[in-house]
Amino acid sequence: MKILVSTDIEGVAGVFHAEQTRAGNGEYERARAWMTAEANAAVQGAFAGGATEVLVNDSHGGFRNLLPDQIDPRAQLVLGKPRYLSMMAGVEQDCDGVFMIGYHGRAQSRGVLAHTINSGAFARVWLNGLELGEAGIYAALAGEFGVPVMLASGDDVFIAETQPLMPWVRYVQTKAAGGQGSGTSLSPAAAREAIAVAAESVTRDAIVQAKARCFELPGPVSCRLQTTTTAHADLFCQWPEFERVDGVTLTFTGPTVQAVVRMLNCCSAMSFMLK
Repeated sequence: MKILVSTDIEGVAGVFHAEQTRAGNGEYERARAWMTAEANAAVQGAFAGGATEVLVNDSHGGFRNLLPDQIDPRAQLVLGKPRYLSMMAGVEQDCDGVFMIGYHGRAQSRGVLAHTINSGAFARVWLNGLELGEAGIYAALAGEFGVPVMLASGDDVFIAETQPLMPWVRYVQTKAAGGQGSGTSLSPAAAREAIAVAAESVTRDAIVQAKARCFELPGPVSCRLQTTTTAHADLFCQWPEFERVDGVTLTFTGPTVQAVVRMLNCCSAMSFMLK
């Protein structure tokens, strides 16, 4: 069994402030070490449960946060950008399951550091009428490759919004949100232990009875995007395929989830023109 571990940072135990997610300071250096350790816990649990291969996708920001020299040497790393499949890169390499580690709530939720893809540009995202955060969007992308999400970790808000979409997933709560920048967290050590135990269990169960299912959105896939400012909508609607709905809302359609993800990530990159 081959597992893809997609690792973000905002859902990692002990992370509550944006400074911890941005390179160039000591708080970030500590947080990226915790992120690496949670990824490692998932890797170690997967191998203990019978996995034969594990890929670890660095899925935060510039996609170069994990400390390669600290990752379990049995795993391989997916690092850097741009890449077409973004947070799900590696799923196309004949993977059997995905672990989402350190994930967070969608934009406009009360989750810790909640956002969807780009906190400065995207306010809300709907695919085929469903409002989704990163977990739902990228689970649907994995589903196009026939790969189920098996395990996910993050705060209680993230779990509450994701569980109805994917009730078969095993969830590990690393913290309880008090708001955007506050809450109650497990210690990093306790979070790592819980992730490792869950990863071993779901991998072993999948090998024995393949209980996981895919989250799928049939194509063509319609996207409704609410931007944070009218300037962002002005910019994105330079793309002829986009239709302006109002000052901050636009729509477009892609043949697949992958096409929509690539278009959203292009918009995210374009948004830096306005900074």
